[in-house]
Amino acid sequence: MLVLYLYYNKSGEEIEVKKILVLTGSPRKNGNSDLLAEAFIEGARQAGHETAKFKAGLKQIQGCMACKACWSKDRACVIKDGFTELEPMLEAADMIVFATPLYWFGMPAQLKAAIDRFYAYKSDACRRPLKASECVLLACGNDEGPEIFDGLIASYKSMANYLDCKDRGIIAVNGVDSIGDIKNTDALERAKKLGKSI
Repeated sequence: MLVLYLYYNKSGEEIEVKKILVLTGSPRKNGNSDLLAEAFIEGARQAGHETAKFKAGLKQIQGCMACKACWSKDRACVIKDGFTELEPMLEAADMIVFATPLYWFGMPAQLKAAIDRFYAYKSDACRRPLKASECVLLACGNDEGPEIFDGLIASYKSMANYLDCKDRGIIAVNGVDSIGDIKNTDALERAKKLGKSI
């Protein structure tokens, strides 16, 4: 049975409540990308949406082993680790937000390991396809110049296309390194605004 939750914003407009999953990739607690994620979450909650946060950068998640045993047990992946906790969150999400620092022109290995395990949801054996139809990228890095994000953004856009998700926005902030540096930019306000616009 499909249950549609509706919410009325301050203007009296009716909106559909979305379940938004925010995946963070940093292994550093309270880092700049985590602050971006929190700002987005604040905005999304103000708009009436439900949010869940999964700190992939702080979990023990093994990479995909290409064993082709997806769904051979009552879960997407037979490997039992941090991804097992993520599975029900992924399956419930209407939108996936990737919040990540830039590591060697891409995502940290911790987040990439989790994303590689999404493979189960695109396999022929998939029992519970993902219903997420939208996604967002929030990223930050220390180096100068917007071109440092080219590889990450290209990868994100390819993932969005493969997952049949509409890109709802990209925020990429360079020149931030130490914890809290992002507070000296307008990025947190932009992330909050993006969350409210969903």
